[in-house]
Amino acid sequence: MARPARFATALLLLSVLAGCGGSSGGDGERLTVAATAVPHADILEFVKPTLAEDGVDLQIRVFNDYVQPNDQVAQGQIDVNYFQTEPYLDAYNRDRGTDLTTLVGVHIEPFGAYSRRYDSLDAVPEGADVVIPNDPSNNSRALILLHNSGVITLADPGNAMSTLRDITANPRNLRFRELDSAMLPRVLDQVDLALINTNYALDAGLNPAEDALAIEDKDSPYVNFLVGRPDKRDDPRVQKLIDALTSDAVRGFIQERYDDAVIPAF
Repeated sequence: MARPARFATALLLLSVLAGCGGSSGGDGERLTVAATAVPHADILEFVKPTLAEDGVDLQIRVFNDYVQPNDQVAQGQIDVNYFQTEPYLDAYNRDRGTDLTTLVGVHIEPFGAYSRRYDSLDAVPEGADVVIPNDPSNNSRALILLHNSGVITLADPGNAMSTLRDITANPRNLRFRELDSAMLPRVLDQVDLALINTNYALDAGLNPAEDALAIEDKDSPYVNFLVGRPDKRDDPRVQKLIDALTSDAVRGFIQERYDDAVIPAF
């Protein structure tokens, strides 16, 4: 009786190990992708059936911050992510000593300035309370937008890493506070002006094309990329995802779903 028991135990162990494997899923070879909800996860959900037909089981894991998606890809817990611009990635790699790399540019989300209290930037008063993102890339992006809108003056508006210290003129004595990007829509009712990433603006029910008091133009260099470790560049599953994300079908989906709030970058 001992031998059948050992045999059954071995079968159970093999079953558990097979269930823990990360290379495949029920519908094909599994590929995990970290993303923020809107528009990134929406776009991934759109291509998921196409990838399934091509033998890839796309597993989408949604995050509400900009740190964990990179941390988990860098640690090998998730294959790739889709949520960020290249300047943000550069700052992350520099600060964390990682070597994550861009794989393909998919879309642009024009960055905007929003207010519940005022209907134009000209109406924003002296000493207004202004909140901007606290991460280096989006922090400077917010300041550059305010510079280009004539609200402040930066020493070098071409510097993609400008900070509050680079403001040379603030004629309205605006009071700046830096918050986590995901928090900005939540405090919009409590401040005079908030500079918000479009993905978080859309997720909060804002319409950038109609609600933003100022917004980047369509020539914004801040493309959102699919990102992974260098070894993922030649992964056949990732190549299939790249092909799907840069297809005419995705271009049409983005244009129909988001109008000018999200712009295809391919």
